Amino acid sequence: MADSTHVTPAQFPLPEEEDPSRRDVIMIAAGGFAAVGLGLGLWPLLDMMNPDASALSMATTEVDLAPVAEGQAITVMWRGKPIFIRHRTKKEIEEAKAVPLDDLPDPLARNANLPDNAPATDENRAGKNREPWLVMIGICTHLGCIPKGQAIGDPKGEYDGWFCPCHGSQYDSAGRVRKGPAPHNMAIPPYAFLSDTKVKIG
Repeated sequence: MADSTHVTPAQFPLPEEEDPSRRDVIMIAAGGFAAVGLGLGLWPLLDMMNPDASALSMATTEVDLAPVAEGQAITVMWRGKPIFIRHRTKKEIEEAKAVPLDDLPDPLARNANLPDNAPATDENRAGKNREPWLVMIGICTHLGCIPKGQAIGDPKGEYDGWFCPCHGSQYDSAGRVRKGPAPHNMAIPPYAFLSDTKVKIG
């Protein structure tokens, strides 16, 4: 007859249960290390997507207007676009103000500093409280050409403004299209005068 052995629980003790508070600390620490490691791994990728210094420098442009005499115009670059700045004469201002809005092919000011539905009056195209200054993006709205009229001797067209020789669009001294295939007035960029002789574009 086989000898049967009786196994008591004391001979094979069950493993002790792990302390719950210790387990929580270990899990939190492991999660924290994983989050830090993930952040360190992603940082170079995220940093690479930030614009570099040359792009940031083009976000705004400050222009000293002191050397620009009445009747003169300069061209500066902002975000890769030519910006026409003209110190208009009294004659040019009076001509622009005398134009009835009904005569304009595009009745909107196209001024980033005003609501989208602002009318294309001379006051809405020129600098606020600085009507001799006209600051606009010097790109023809037909096919993106650069109109003539900035330099001395450039043809200014029939309206003392700008003339695009590519397809014959003409703009007045407020940069509003008056003739030709261009559908819109030349756009006014966001800008603000920092002083009487300095303007910040962008």
